Amino acid sequence: MRPEGLLLRGATLAGGSRADVRISGDLVAEVAPPGRATARPGERVADLDGRLLLPAPAEPHAHLDKALTADEVPVPNADLPAAVAAWREHRGTLTTEDITGRARRAALLALSYGVTAIRTHADVGPGIELRAVEALVNLRDELRDLVDIQVVAMANSFTGAGSESPYRLRDALALGADLLGGAPHIDEDPARHLRTVMSLAAEHGVPVDLHMDEHLGEALDLPALARLAGAPGAPPAVTASHCVSLGMRTPAVQEEVSRTVAAAGVGVVTCPPTNLYLQGRDLQSGTPRGLAPVGELLRAGVRVAAGGDNVQDPFNPLGRCDPLQTAQLLVMAGHLPVDQAYHLVSEGARQVMGLPPARIEPGSRAELLAIAAGSLREALATATEARTVIRGPRIVRHTDVLRAP
Repeated sequence: MRPEGLLLRGATLAGGSRADVRISGDLVAEVAPPGRATARPGERVADLDGRLLLPAPAEPHAHLDKALTADEVPVPNADLPAAVAAWREHRGTLTTEDITGRARRAALLALSYGVTAIRTHADVGPGIELRAVEALVNLRDELRDLVDIQVVAMANSFTGAGSESPYRLRDALALGADLLGGAPHIDEDPARHLRTVMSLAAEHGVPVDLHMDEHLGEALDLPALARLAGAPGAPPAVTASHCVSLGMRTPAVQEEVSRTVAAAGVGVVTCPPTNLYLQGRDLQSGTPRGLAPVGELLRAGVRVAAGGDNVQDPFNPLGRCDPLQTAQLLVMAGHLPVDQAYHLVSEGARQVMGLPPARIEPGSRAELLAIAAGSLREALATATEARTVIRGPRIVRHTDVLRAP
């Protein structure tokens, strides 16, 4: 039976103060000085004992259909083309049941780390057809009470398909996919790829999330996407994920493109764990980080989020479903301040995903994470698994860590 309310006692807020937080329904109802809030009839009480209380993180870029296959599809020292080739060869062997099982394990692992919303891409193409979309749409409905899942139908290539009949994307929407996506940089005709996905999404009134410029070369398709996104009749929302090659351009180009992206309202998702793993493997001297220029994008006013991307698969054998790992890399490799790094995996992620804000203030969505740390810096530094995940008036996951002498 769903509880009517939840009173969280003894929370430490990000600013260092203590508070009691009352949740009623799906919203934060009250933030009071410690000891001032009295439990009401039918209200559950949970003592956080000084744990740091934060807005729950969200995962704006995942591939749940590929999750947990690293041992089945090993690609030692892989760059992106090698990982793509290995996965395309393997995906034809997958069943809907296998995809569902692995995706469920990964989604619930993410939930245990505090993730209450996930945007996952699902391959659509020869060999896999619509099995990944079907599996993830079914999982979305199965886990609806625990985590919000958005499914992006992702086409890798339109080679051999007419511009009016892109490979199975209409069928994916009919199955229940929430967004359309693709990867223009690995198609023979990136411009056509962009136009096809954008026009089809506009026709059906669904958002777009495209893998953009995931390479260190000279090609830069992001401005073309921004022009399409800013034109009349564009899809309702457009996201560009990765945007790696922009990080290799001059500061002047980065500034100009970032302003264009901001003016078009395009959101950007940077993916540090996988891009740091895949990019620059052939450059032994002065190896670039292979990240989007997050600082410049933020200065231009772009909505920016950060995602973990791949979870123990051919594209990243060490992905772990934990946004605190992603935030750590934003600090260490992206040189962001700690609070800004966490914003990109929490409120920033929710903004790009089109979700309502989750803040520790009355009237906001009660999607919260309590973690055994005294400050946000300590939480990111330790990334302890001692976490309590709150969604509405329920504690949906709780993990303790016991350290024996």
